Amino acid sequence: MDVLPKLRALHLTRLQSRRTRLIRRWLAAGLLVLGGLSLVHPGSARGAPTVLAAHDLPSGATLHAADVRLADLPDEARPMGVLSSFDAVDGRLLAGAVRAGEPLTDVRLATVPTSAEPGTATVPVRLADVAVAELLRPGQRVDVVAAPDPAAPASVLAGGATVVTVGHPEPSTRKGPLVLLRLPEASATRVAAISLERPVTVTLR
Repeated sequence: MDVLPKLRALHLTRLQSRRTRLIRRWLAAGLLVLGGLSLVHPGSARGAPTVLAAHDLPSGATLHAADVRLADLPDEARPMGVLSSFDAVDGRLLAGAVRAGEPLTDVRLATVPTSAEPGTATVPVRLADVAVAELLRPGQRVDVVAAPDPAAPASVLAGGATVVTVGHPEPSTRKGPLVLLRLPEASATRVAAISLERPVTVTLR
């Protein structure tokens, strides 16, 4: 009378053991497939070299090796136009401020390397008129003009400045966007100092 329950229990144990073996085989096969994929696409696991800002950088800064670092980021974390080597940024100007750890893209850099014109310096200037800034294009020649104030009349601060790049307007201010201008070193300091005290605009050549 006790034989039938024992046979049923033995049969159930064998079924469970067979099911366990099948599950283990499927898991092993899955691990082999994943391992093969990682060998075929090793870069997808590590990511690709990406240039990041090593610390906070202001607009108009000239980039050097100490200002950036390389890190491997997965494709989904890399924005369009991101840079992947030190050579792509060394000696270039930032067209806008960046935070530490931010990936550097091509639109963050001025279009003209700083070494293009010896004896010049690049000055970030925030124009008083948004409409004037919208007319500017990289490579354009302009004269820098300080608006009149109670202590001084309007005056030309520098002639023949070259527009390096034009930033994006900032909603938080009514002033125009930040414009990077390349000037002779003799006048660059004066333009930078006065632009902090008085509204500045440019006239087109």
